[in-house]
Amino acid sequence: VQLVESGGGLVQAGGPLRLSCAASGRTFSSYAMGWFCQAPGEERGVVAAHFWRSGNLYYEDYADSVKGRFTISRDNAKNTLYLQMDRLTPENTAVYYCAAREDSSGSYYYTRTYYDYWGQGTQVTVSS
Repeated sequence: VQLVESGGGLVQAGGPLRLSCAASGRTFSSYAMGWFCQAPGEERGVVAAHFWRSGNLYYEDYADSVKGRFTISRDNAKNTLYLQMDRLTPENTAVYYCAAREDSSGSYYYTRTYYDYWGQGTQVTVSS
């Protein structure tokens, strides 16, 4: 599975930005997907996760700091994961990584070790 992020850049505080993650693989619809971020000197932490559960339902979860501002979604026809980021603050400045796991089993989707594949990252810089 290969993951390629795009959409990062420089944005003013309060503005929006949308990240995309293009994934390879024939069974993207069943992948558990996540967005993580890493600021200089800090550990990589979860931003949002999107995963399939039985009954053809997807669930999503967010870090407390981004709830109500960020939205994770996917387009299975395009094998693409998105992260819509609204009302950005300078504290959101980081490298953002897309992560994938080929099945959505398990509960630890908010941890780095849950995922098997990572993109190269895209820089998001929010100016004050």
